[in-house]
Amino acid sequence: MSVLCEGKRDPLGLDMQVEAPRVQERYEVIRKIGRGKYSEAFEGIDLTNNGKVCIKVLKPVKRKKIRREIKIVQNLAGNTNTIQLFDIVRDPQSKTPALIFEYVDNDDYKTLYPKLGNLDIQFYMFELLKALEFCHSRGIMHRDLKPHNVMIDHQKHQLRLIDWGLAEFYHPGTLYNVRVASRYWKGPELLVNIQDYDYSLDLWSFGAMLAGLIFQKEPFFRGQSNDDQLVKIGAVLGTDGLLDYVDKYLGELPEGVKAVPGFLSDTLQLPQPWTNFVTAENEHLTSTEALDLLDKLLRYDHQERLTAAEAMAHAYFDRVRARESTGDGSQPVSLNTSDTEDWSDMLS
Repeated sequence: MSVLCEGKRDPLGLDMQVEAPRVQERYEVIRKIGRGKYSEAFEGIDLTNNGKVCIKVLKPVKRKKIRREIKIVQNLAGNTNTIQLFDIVRDPQSKTPALIFEYVDNDDYKTLYPKLGNLDIQFYMFELLKALEFCHSRGIMHRDLKPHNVMIDHQKHQLRLIDWGLAEFYHPGTLYNVRVASRYWKGPELLVNIQDYDYSLDLWSFGAMLAGLIFQKEPFFRGQSNDDQLVKIGAVLGTDGLLDYVDKYLGELPEGVKAVPGFLSDTLQLPQPWTNFVTAENEHLTSTEALDLLDKLLRYDHQERLTAAEAMAHAYFDRVRARESTGDGSQPVSLNTSDTEDWSDMLS
């Protein structure tokens, strides 16, 4: 099976920033590696150099959505931690556009995450913050941050933030669709229908991922529905804070949440200290700094959350920043290492 290109003509009428292939048949599909609501992903080969690529074949959607995703990915060119777009082609039969991205030999997060040591987690989450800080500096919200969209090639010590299909350019004062992000990583603003959200939505999702990693509970918030997702968050952060948040920005909770038996009883649920989630199995990952960072990210009020740049400056990442300053940040991470063994030469 091959994906064909129609020469140098831009199939979507875009001002392409990537050079179209000079030959008509260039990419060959090898196998399917993923499927989403709006696309399917395949491992492929660039026949001009035998290099691996990822071919994202878009399902029939509005041209506006396709154009937006391509424009966003093009705006992110040059950042090593966001996936790089190589080419845009069109299937010769279906005429469906396909995006050609760099290939990442991803380790399945369900297998990888439980094996990561303390410094492994610090390193990869710092790399993810770099990607978020970059896209936010370009005026872009990702809006679908979750483990599935963070590709990690652990052997190469490489991270890429992928899938910009739900991303959007941020303009202050704009009302955005709340039907974005995946349930377990949705920020409270989406769950209570606050439409004038901003980059801080991505920092909630980042915090939820960090909680899953350090507490070894993925996902950390597991709701059965959007309303139940808010209930699960309320059981951790407390319901009094939720009511204050809604009163500040909206005025009233969604009907589905108000109908949950006992959730909004006369006795409000108090916020739990993060130490309640520390166990013998995860205590090697749950330092004081880690819990403090979580507390500053997983806030109801999106205006109170750290920015990506502020999170990168947090003490939790001191060791990673120190290692980067010595020029050793590209060295591979070892699996199953204890705190005392994690990159023991880091500060030497």
